[in-house]
Amino acid sequence: MAVSTDLKEYQNLIGGELRAATGGALTDSIDPSTGKAWARVPKSSKEDAVTAIEAAQKAFPAWKALSAGERAACLRDAAEIIASNGGELAGLETQDNGWVIRETSYGLIPVLQQVWLDAAGKASEANRGQTVPMSPTSLGYTLREPYGVVVGITPWNAPLFTFSIKAAYALAAGNTVVIKPSEQSAVSSLHLANLLKDVFPEGVLNVICGPGSEIGDTLVEHPAVDKVSLTGSGGTATSIARATAGKPKPMILELGGKSANILFEDANIEKAVEAISSYSIFTGNSGQLCVGSSRLLVHRSIIDQVADGIKNYLQNPELKQFGPTMDPATTTGPIANKSQYESIRSYIQLGLDEGAELVYGGRSGGSELIPDRSDLADGYWIEPTLLKTESNTLRVCQEEIFGPVSVMIPFDTEEEAIALANGTEFGLAAGVWTKDLSRAHRMVASLEAGNVWVNTYARVGVDLPFGGVKSSGFGTDSIEDYSREKACVIEL
Repeated sequence: MAVSTDLKEYQNLIGGELRAATGGALTDSIDPSTGKAWARVPKSSKEDAVTAIEAAQKAFPAWKALSAGERAACLRDAAEIIASNGGELAGLETQDNGWVIRETSYGLIPVLQQVWLDAAGKASEANRGQTVPMSPTSLGYTLREPYGVVVGITPWNAPLFTFSIKAAYALAAGNTVVIKPSEQSAVSSLHLANLLKDVFPEGVLNVICGPGSEIGDTLVEHPAVDKVSLTGSGGTATSIARATAGKPKPMILELGGKSANILFEDANIEKAVEAISSYSIFTGNSGQLCVGSSRLLVHRSIIDQVADGIKNYLQNPELKQFGPTMDPATTTGPIANKSQYESIRSYIQLGLDEGAELVYGGRSGGSELIPDRSDLADGYWIEPTLLKTESNTLRVCQEEIFGPVSVMIPFDTEEEAIALANGTEFGLAAGVWTKDLSRAHRMVASLEAGNVWVNTYARVGVDLPFGGVKSSGFGTDSIEDYSREKACVIEL
């Protein structure tokens, strides 16, 4: 791609300094609402990756030696800076990946502040052990210690959130950190790094941008790296596992999902439809969220009512509206990048070719969906799309589409609903809609998912773990997972 010359350029944060990539290499960042370049980010090399790791390694002993209270003070300062610069950060996130401003401003920024404050409050937990009397003459106890250098790899759909949950808890536990954002939406992360440059001692927090194909292996296999945390695809996880096969490392993997949202015959249909249509899959960032309810399992007796409710909601211009992502009235943003845009379009066509019925949507392109805005004609817009099928074996029911596409499948019994919900390789999340409390508890116990919500969807919080099972990964970005336990026995 030809690189533009009149765009703002961002830099890496390495060793407490803002640095360009070796040789000054840059990559255009594309505004997905227009399809046009709007900023430039570093195209870092293996040499840059090694420099960042070495900076983190050098900073680790002194950072580890600080008290939990001293580390917590830095984290609280970071939270204050995020809150003070929230409008600017939200705007950059919106322009870089298309997540509409009404959600990044009023939802994302307060969550980021809460994450850093929560990490500060839990800093002491990372080093807290136990005493275990072994016998009348011997005492056992445990220590919790940081790993060392942690590499956090973040995705293009939620850069600031994943940056925060990886960096904040790892730093609170006494680790030093290298964050690698996706080069497709790195601007907000690079700007946050700039804002936090003077909050932490040099080398404690490093942020480096570059293609994973060029610097990914270096970041994860370097002998000075002690733990890796990835939020991303199964393919990326496989690549990391191969790169570290010679010297395995502890990892946190938060991968994809094919999450089921299950509506029983006694569900509150109005509330369920609102959740499906506004914050579970047809969202402000167009369903580009790992927990998106991409399968709707609906009791056969209410499936037509649910389908009509979703269609009516999505057709209501007061509830669902395309438009400029920086306009607070816009509810639905574009797909974050061109390759993902083309992938989602191909999945919609695949579903139709496989025999699925198109219930709603299916259109794409700015000129088609927003004909009165010529400036958005080349953006990566896809209409919320609902398909319907009787079979859970279709590829659109088994593979993660990662966009505003959901497939509706009918069921007749509770047992069938459980089998359908568990009938994929993924196990990240599930939703259950019922007024039957006993059934709700049975479903929570039976569903193979790391997160289950009853009569709501996608409710997460800093006091609850967030992770998956099966091919959706393992581990959580939590204070517990960023420190390790050491056992000691003393004969008295």
